[in-house]
Amino acid sequence: MAAMKITLLAVAAISALLLGTASAATYGVGEPGGSWTLNTDYSNWVSNKKFHPGDEIVFKYSTPAHDVVEVSKAGYDSCSTDGAINTLTSGNDVISLNATGTRYFICGVPSHCSPTAAASMKVTIEVVPGASSPSSPMPAAGPGATNPPPPSSTATSVGAAAGFGLVALLAAGLMA
Repeated sequence: MAAMKITLLAVAAISALLLGTASAATYGVGEPGGSWTLNTDYSNWVSNKKFHPGDEIVFKYSTPAHDVVEVSKAGYDSCSTDGAINTLTSGNDVISLNATGTRYFICGVPSHCSPTAAASMKVTIEVVPGASSPSSPMPAAGPGATNPPPPSSTATSVGAAAGFGLVALLAAGLMA
C-alpha cells in the first residue's frame, strides 16, 4: 500500500511539473491595437513583452503590400534586406522563438522600414531565459479586427493551477 501511495504521489508531482512548464505563449505582432502595418508603434508594442524560448510571434498583414524579413542587427539598423536571414510572405507568418538572443525583423517593401522615421515597420525581439510571460498572449484576430481585452489569466496559469490541484487531491486521498 505504501509503494502505491509513493507511486501515485510521484506521478502527481511529475504531472504538476509538466503542466507548470508548458508555458509557451503566442504573440500577434502589433496586437491588440494593430498588426504588421505602417500604423503600429512597434517599440511601444514590444516594450511590455517578455519573450522566452518556446514562444511564438505571428505577423499578420496584407499581401503583397507587406512582408516580413528577418535580418541581422546591421540590416535592422540600416533597413536593408541584403543578406536577409529569412523572407516571409504568407500574410500570417508564425515564427518560433527557440533560443535566447536578439532577433530583428523589418518590412522589406521599399520605404516601409526607415532607419530614422519614428513610424517604421521594424521590430526587435529579445528572447530571454525563463518561463513565458502570460501578460500578453495573442488573441485570434486578423488585420483590422477588433478584439476584447486579453483575459487576466491564460491557459498557462490555468494548466499550472490544475497540476497543483491534482497534486493536492492525490495527496489528500493518500492521507485518508
